[in-house]
Amino acid sequence: MDLRGHAVLVAGAGVTGRSVVTTLCDAGARVTVTDANAERLAALADTPARTELGLTRPPDGTDLVVTSPGWRPDSPLLAAAAAEGIDVIGDVELAWRIGSERKPPPVWLAVTGTNGKTTTVGMLAAMLRASGTNAVACGNVGFAVLDAVLAGYEVLAVELSSFQLHWSRSLAPRASVVLNVAEDHLDWHGDLDAYAAAKGTLHAATQVAVANADDAISTRLVADHADPDARWVGFTLGKPKPGQLGIVDGSLVDAAYSDEPVVLADVADVRPEGDHNVANALAAAALARAYGIAPDAIRDGLRAFTPGEHRAAEVATVAGVRYINDSKATNPHAASGSLLSYEHVVWIAGGQLKGAEVDSLVAAAAERLRGVVLLGADADVIADAVSRHAPDVPMTALDSGDDDPMVAAVSAASAWARPGDVVLLAPAAASLDMFRDYAHRGEAFAAAVRALAGESADGSG
Repeated sequence: MDLRGHAVLVAGAGVTGRSVVTTLCDAGARVTVTDANAERLAALADTPARTELGLTRPPDGTDLVVTSPGWRPDSPLLAAAAAEGIDVIGDVELAWRIGSERKPPPVWLAVTGTNGKTTTVGMLAAMLRASGTNAVACGNVGFAVLDAVLAGYEVLAVELSSFQLHWSRSLAPRASVVLNVAEDHLDWHGDLDAYAAAKGTLHAATQVAVANADDAISTRLVADHADPDARWVGFTLGKPKPGQLGIVDGSLVDAAYSDEPVVLADVADVRPEGDHNVANALAAAALARAYGIAPDAIRDGLRAFTPGEHRAAEVATVAGVRYINDSKATNPHAASGSLLSYEHVVWIAGGQLKGAEVDSLVAAAAERLRGVVLLGADADVIADAVSRHAPDVPMTALDSGDDDPMVAAVSAASAWARPGDVVLLAPAAASLDMFRDYAHRGEAFAAAVRALAGESADGSG
């Protein structure tokens, strides 16, 4: 796309905004960037872009608006741009348009879903690299997809959020998957149907549409959004049917891309543990196989994969009790994957539920719970669900004014845990009411556990 001389407005001056601004300026566009945060704008002083604080309408003559993914469609600036007929796109769409003009263009293998995106993309990138492919994990994982395109990678394992997909128009990945869909970001999309539809648009122009056969919405989104000429592939935690990947006798098996079922790896090769991560591995394998990756590279990639921080990461074992940090479980669906992976759990939960319901989560996990420690803005909502579905389970809600709430939470949980149990931080909620982000919350948990382990070791605990 020829941007030379065109007036482009960039909405948002954060990490994504900087990547967009740099790219547009290098392409010769006349760039204006706006944000409500003056410090973020000041950080762009080293670029040729003009900065404007808190614009509510595009400057006269604007040809294109590129928005950061978190900006809602009903924000005054974007609504005004749409009313004036100005094209509004996101950084992912910009990356796709720029990449499409490269010779050859990068291959996109794209992942979305409510939970498991980052793990799946990491597994996929590891599989691709194990085959010798020049590939990288990018998108909503900390490395902007625009930067990955400009860096010249051959294959992009791209994590995409519903926000990013909302602002995309023409993505046509080689293969795509919607891992699962559960209530999340309803405050942004309005309802579950709108949220799911944003996810489903990923399949609109894909060559291979991959669905979770164990998730009704994931399967429906392929039927609703994929082109009839696209290849449909499923994955399941059961025995795979023709056209699916699944599990047979403790092995990941491909019955989709070969005439006869092919063993790809052992379930024991999948880390972190848990059925939800086995499903992530199957999804990653389905995308890798769509690109032609051989079975041995699938296995080697899984073995080489290093799980991200704050994703079902074991911090320590203290007095026979394992302490697991899954702070990344920021919604009930994510928390269920962890809770249902362990036989006996003392659960630390709470934060901002963003409108999601927790009754089904608590009901499913009730028989596994040794105790529940709650903190954060919506602790009372979770407490009500525990009272209904697990009335005999001991529970405490911490005072939000506690100077060090995570230390108090770990201390309370340790009092209920028995040798062989798991103390699990799987909040089922966002963290911004008490912590900087989910990573800060996970770090606080890990520090509290390490402190507890030190007390146990020196006998002062």
